[in-house]
Amino acid sequence: MASVGRLSWRDWIPGRYWRIVATVDAADEIPDRLPGKTAVLVGSLGHPKWLAFDCPCKTGHRIVVTLDRAHRPHWTLLDSKKLSISPSIDYISPDRRCHYLIRGGKILWVKEKEIHHHGRKR
Repeated sequence: MASVGRLSWRDWIPGRYWRIVATVDAADEIPDRLPGKTAVLVGSLGHPKWLAFDCPCKTGHRIVVTLDRAHRPHWTLLDSKKLSISPSIDYISPDRRCHYLIRGGKILWVKEKEIHHHGRKR
């Protein structure tokens, strides 16, 4: 795992599983571009602060979740090799909803029965 925001060429090789490819000290050090299926940890494995990655829906929005237990809500990093976090990610914007789990390095999409969001049935 790289220890700075600059990623090596190896990190750009597509992987089979979602993984953490870099650790940075501050959120402003997160690279603008990230390889597919990768995340950047802000802080350290011993003291994680944030986890940043590009949403797997591939529409270009960045997801940043807090791993700091002092904040509510917060997520827990369950596995850093084959990325697993808890609870689920539920990104809602006026034009989309992306709801999924990251377990064992894989994305598991949550299929909602009828979701009503901003007056629209999805």
